[in-house]
Amino acid sequence: MNVVIAETKGHYDNALSVRYNVFVNEQNISPEEEIDQYEKDAVHFVAYDEDMPIGAGRIRVIDNKVKAERICVLASHRGKKVGQAIMAKIEDFARNNDKTSVVLNAQMRAVPFYKRIAYKVTSDEFMDAGIPHVQMVKNLV
Repeated sequence: MNVVIAETKGHYDNALSVRYNVFVNEQNISPEEEIDQYEKDAVHFVAYDEDMPIGAGRIRVIDNKVKAERICVLASHRGKKVGQAIMAKIEDFARNNDKTSVVLNAQMRAVPFYKRIAYKVTSDEFMDAGIPHVQMVKNLV
């Protein structure tokens, strides 16, 4: 498995394909909600199993932190540390760009995963795209 920063249209298209599969097809989020106004400003990440895209995510740099968004893994590859590899790449990016933390809005079902990799819940539960979430953060310093 390899996680790359999407530097080509092909990488970006692969990231969108995974996101569409997970969020639109699997979780019934509308395509208009999934592809938002931040696409062009975000840095996109894609996880590959050989040449097959299996995971994706994006970040936005906001002040001294990185906001991780749209983290997802194809159902066929869950439980194989793909999400952990994506988050490690995001955290490396943040550290290499002198950011002090990574913040994200986690679906409630994903909270145990993020807690295992040292994220802490920092908000009450809220709804986003009809799905319960909480905000979580990991300090990198």
